[in-house]
Amino acid sequence: MHIYIENETELMQDFDFEDLFTRVVKASAEYVKIPYEISVNILLVNDESIHEINLSERKIDKATDVLSFPALDFETPGDFSGVSENDVWLFDPETKDLVLGDIVISLDTANRQAEEYGHSITRELGFLCAHSMLHLCGYDHMEDNEREEMEKMQRKIMDILKIHR
Repeated sequence: MHIYIENETELMQDFDFEDLFTRVVKASAEYVKIPYEISVNILLVNDESIHEINLSERKIDKATDVLSFPALDFETPGDFSGVSENDVWLFDPETKDLVLGDIVISLDTANRQAEEYGHSITRELGFLCAHSMLHLCGYDHMEDNEREEMEKMQRKIMDILKIHR
């Protein structure tokens, strides 16, 4: 498993992002039962940058907490049976990991939400990462039943990690 983290902000320079995100990505991958070693990119930005990305990629003119850019298309969420090691373009040529995609998190919004919800920044960042990992595995929350399933999965992942509100 390879996680590439880039913090483009001056925020939280002393925070151990690598430890937290490694634990969350690993727990999420195990929970979803991803049958491959994986690679994920995580970009940490401020509200201004995530606003620009949200506008250019999704045509939504506002900042948000997290954006997910899956590298794979799924007919059924979490079903990796359509992936084959023969599909070399899906795998990192150096590490041989399956490339899941990119996660972009606004540290401005994450800090604000942690304060608003009355929990730690560790919990907020862990939750946002788990949420985004599910998106990278094909899950969504456009319909009520999808939203309920994702919320249940997120809670279970956070419980596995013992990161509570």
